[in-house]
Amino acid sequence: MSGSSQDADIVVVGLGAWGACALWQLARRGARVIGVERYGLAGPHGSSYGESRMFRTACLEHPGLVPLAQRSRHLWQELERDSGAHLLDATGAMLIGPPDGRIVGGALRAAKEHGLDIEVLEERELRRRAPAHDGLAPGDIGVVEPAGGLTLPEMTIRAAVGAARSAGAEVLTETRVVALEFTGSGVAVHTATGRVLRAGQAVVTAGPWLSQLVPSLPLEVVRMPTTWFTPARPHGRFTLRRLPVFMRELDGGDVIWGHGVLPGGTELKLGLEDGGRHFATVDIESVDRSVSPADWSVLAKHLAGAVPGVGEAPTRAVANVYARTPDGQFVIGRPGRDARLLVAGGCNSHGFKHSTGIGEVVADLALGKEPAVPLGFTDPDRF
Repeated sequence: MSGSSQDADIVVVGLGAWGACALWQLARRGARVIGVERYGLAGPHGSSYGESRMFRTACLEHPGLVPLAQRSRHLWQELERDSGAHLLDATGAMLIGPPDGRIVGGALRAAKEHGLDIEVLEERELRRRAPAHDGLAPGDIGVVEPAGGLTLPEMTIRAAVGAARSAGAEVLTETRVVALEFTGSGVAVHTATGRVLRAGQAVVTAGPWLSQLVPSLPLEVVRMPTTWFTPARPHGRFTLRRLPVFMRELDGGDVIWGHGVLPGGTELKLGLEDGGRHFATVDIESVDRSVSPADWSVLAKHLAGAVPGVGEAPTRAVANVYARTPDGQFVIGRPGRDARLLVAGGCNSHGFKHSTGIGEVVADLALGKEPAVPLGFTDPDRF
């Protein structure tokens, strides 16, 4: 626990989804904790922005992520109880493509290894169940996960920070952390306001800004356009029920993702997965947040044949950013085994679904407890 000269046991730097959930978990366990956010809560600057995110437990990115996603789903329900907010809609999730492809093949392997509840749709049934999808390649199949669905990023952040505050956490917004100074007794967190927060350890969950504060981490920042489309003619095939959240691997290897119109709305959210092919790496301090037709030209070309009828240009677009690691996996742990520092980052654009589970893992590690879900493959020293 903290000494009398310390402001807190732990300072959490960065209150995106991972940091907000870590703050919640630490506060509910009785830790004296301060959360610091550079901007306002749930704003457009970081990675946890855009109204919706896909949730699935058939994690094709790494088999070790399946137990984390399963735990995250349970913890989302706990956060809903703690906050009184509705944060996850189990509308089902669908992965489409060749059975030996990266998307469907990876999902099938994860489902087999972990005994997940899935349904496999052959092409004829896939066309019937998801009529918005056109231009399917011969042999394409669909993998449906009934427990999958949508999570709500901005609402999740506000709910987690609100629950943390209720449990005693102090929260500082519009406060930029400019340096971490490690001392014999802990860490001094220097802010641009001049305030110095002294604690036993710092948990840095700063997303695209993580490597600014912890330069030893080999992260790069990727600029990712996010787009919404409004069909010229509303049609039942574009509803969320008929077009649930999906990832679809196309001929040539590109992957599109998205979901149908939310109840009461008019727009479909549709996007392109990077895969290292399309999006620019940027300097987080000078990234261009404006958008132009160049941001959706490749996606629009694919949508014309794959999801026809949604139009050639989005009706809304934003530029998101996220941190990417060399191997596409997260970095969670203590660099150099330093007890004064714990990092969680490198979401690689597939990390939001794990937010509540990662919050628990971070709290476990910070408090010296063995995490319930082993994540050795995310060790920041693996590089």
